[in-house]
Amino acid sequence: MMKRQVTMHGNPLNLQGEILKVGDKAPDFIVVDKGLAPKTLADYAGKKLVLSAVPSLDTPVCDMETRTFNKLAADLGPDVKILTISMDLPFAQARWCGAAGIDQVETLSDHARASFGTAYGVLIENLRLLARSVFVVDRDGIIRYIELVPEITREPDYDKILEQVKMI
Repeated sequence: MMKRQVTMHGNPLNLQGEILKVGDKAPDFIVVDKGLAPKTLADYAGKKLVLSAVPSLDTPVCDMETRTFNKLAADLGPDVKILTISMDLPFAQARWCGAAGIDQVETLSDHARASFGTAYGVLIENLRLLARSVFVVDRDGIIRYIELVPEITREPDYDKILEQVKMI
């Protein structure tokens, strides 16, 4: 069976975990917030979700992506929640968010269990990082949009993501 892959600077990286498609029920996960409190999909029930997985907030593209989502979130209203999930430790996420002025996006860490990465099929083998990807989930917990960015040094398509969020 052929492995799913993304690239980093053109070098192939294999992905582990489930292969999801639009229309699937969003799988549950267990991650932790900046205060080390566990968070699951159920904590966001009834909200439209943008689940943005990034390799590390301490890299230029992830930094730019999270800042962009932070700006966009202000116009999306209270029924939309943007979660940025990475393998960064919660302490590093808190420090980065404070320095970057991130106040609209919630950062969550998958470092302990790789629960999100495995459930959503975006865990990079050997590196134990998350591939850059975005999942839009409706209020009923159904995946309505998936973008697995083929080259993880590039940003996702914000226009398509916003279009999907507004449609659901």
